[in-house]
Amino acid sequence: MPPRIRMFYAAMTFVLLFIPAVALFSELSRRSDIWWTPQPLALSLSESTDRVQVYVRGKPLGSLLDAGQLKLAGTPDSVLSISDVRFRLNNWDRVRAQRLPALLVYAAAIGAGALLFLLLITNRLAYRGEGEVT
Repeated sequence: MPPRIRMFYAAMTFVLLFIPAVALFSELSRRSDIWWTPQPLALSLSESTDRVQVYVRGKPLGSLLDAGQLKLAGTPDSVLSISDVRFRLNNWDRVRAQRLPALLVYAAAIGAGALLFLLLITNRLAYRGEGEVT
């Protein structure tokens, strides 16, 4: 392969390496503390039982609220009910599991591109022609 064409393909491969590199960098540098459930969408006690169970002195929170045994301190006669309790969940574990396949694809693309770049700049893809068989 002529040196001019080889350098053109090497430069093109190097530039194309930036696409998955930028995508990988943006995924890895994203903040990890933004995956909490928004306050207006906080789950009720019955909706969050598959992800969290709260116990107060060994008793389930739901049964204490049903029995009217929990009161808010500082205000007279303010017994808490089940509708007063809401939960915000951290969804970072689920988001991290969803991001893994994309990160692996980006890493594989960077590896393949780097290998192609190295093959191009070291002239390993040059056509050598067929030799005579003896």
